[in-house]
Parts: sequence; structure tokens; C-alpha cells
Amino acid sequence: MKENSEIKSYPSIVSFKNVTKIFNQGTPNEFMALKDVTFNIEDLPDVGEFIALVGPSGCGKSTVLNLIQGFQEVGPPTEGEILIRNKPVKGPGRDRGMIFQKYSSFPHLTVLQNVMFGLDLNNHTLGYKQSKMESIAREMIEKVGMSGHEEKYPYQLSGGQQQRVAIARTLVLKPRIILMDEPFSALDEPTRIEMQQLITNLWHEVEATVFIVTHSLAEAVYLSDRIFMFKANPGRLVSQRFIKPEEIGKEEGKSPIEVQESSKFKNYLKGITDEFLRIGGSE
Repeated sequence: MKENSEIKSYPSIVSFKNVTKIFNQGTPNEFMALKDVTFNIEDLPDVGEFIALVGPSGCGKSTVLNLIQGFQEVGPPTEGEILIRNKPVKGPGRDRGMIFQKYSSFPHLTVLQNVMFGLDLNNHTLGYKQSKMESIAREMIEKVGMSGHEEKYPYQLSGGQQQRVAIARTLVLKPRIILMDEPFSALDEPTRIEMQQLITNLWHEVEATVFIVTHSLAEAVYLSDRIFMFKANPGRLVSQRFIKPEEIGKEEGKSPIEVQESSKFKNYLKGITDEFLRIGGSE
């Protein structure tokens, strides 16, 4: 048996401390999106944690991502504190990147220009030459499987290809925290499976901490190290489940379909589904 002194702890990368978020406070339309949410994610070496947020509609999952990102329209928490690397969130930052459900590419820019956009925007601090920015962007385009499409415009791409461009544009800045709000929900099932494999591969390469909001429990189980389960009205974090790869039959070299069709995965998914229904989930 290991001594407690051998258990390693790491600095925090994202911390919610008793966070409550009320929108339209003091008006007839007042709405409590989150109530007393507390969690801590450590900044693990090499590969960060992959956290899936699940729960019924209106339980505050997307609000959690928006608060981490620091969007001005969402604002700070009404109560409590949100820390990124032990510093309060003051607004969006290059250390955080967000991928949305709706494809977020600029329609008037080519694939290459879209992926370079963040580099251009932040070049006052990066100090890269144009040739270096283009080289970095092309390398990321290759990593997401879009080589040969650099001069195409978004309207010339399929939904899956557009989402690959959005992923490349987010990852090209090497964010330490990646936030994904139902990124694959608009895709057909075969494309969705492809994207799950792509995200898994890229996550190990970029060494980031990832949060994903998903309505698919199977997707949550396959992708994540930890599942946060929320209840609605108001949104509360009511359960956390840590997942080990061996518990779901996830092995190197196995495709998402092979894993998700295995008896280990199906049995684990049933347990998660039962727990989800017990706490009041409806999806």
C-alpha cells in the first residue's frame, strides 16, 4: 500500500468556488442558471483532464463554459469565485479556446485565412513573421485532416470539414484550456465518430485541459476522464464520476466504434445512464 506522501498533487488550472450565476437580477425575468457550484481541476503534466458536462436542458452546462471563457455578455459570477491558474477570470484570454456547436468560420475567409485569424489577432504579443504564421496554420490544417483545402471557403466544405477548421483555428494558439459546447451535435453519426477520434488524438498532442458539453452520454463516457452531472432549476453539480480507460474497454489502437460496441463500454454506459436518471436527468 502506498504512503499518502506519495500521492502527487498539482496546481489548479480551473477552480469554481461556490459559484452562483443569476441573469437579469432584480427584474421580472430573473433566472438562476447556477447555484453553489464547486469543483477543482488540476493542471496535470503532459495530458490534462478531459471533463464532460451532462444534464438536462437549462441546467447551466453552457453557462459553466461561458464563465470559464470570461465572455463579457455573461459577466462574472453573481456569487463565488472562478479562478484560472489561481487568478480570477477577468475576460477572454489566449489561454482558453472555445469550439461551438454552430460552425464559427468566417464565410469571407479561406480555410488558411480562418486558421491564421487568431495568430494575426494576437501577433502583437506573439511577434511572428507572416511566413511563420502561415507555416503554423498549415501544420495545424494538416493535423485536422484538411490538407488540400487551404484555399477553399466555408460554403465549399461539409459540416464535418467546417468543424475541423473551427478546431484548427482554436488549437493553433495552443490554449491550455479547450471549451467545447456541443461541438458534434449537428453532425451525422459517422462524422461524429470521426470527430471523436480526431479530438482524442489532438487532445493527447496539445496537452490541454478539455471541457465538453454534450447531450450524448455515450460520447461523454468515451471521451472523458471525468463526468460532471448537473440538475436543473437551478443548475447544480450533483455528481462526479471518474472514468478509467480499462473500465470501458478503451485501448490504444481501438476505434471509437470498437470501444463503444464492447460489452465493457455498454455495461459502464448503463450504469451512468441509471445514475443520470436517478438524479433527474431527462436526456
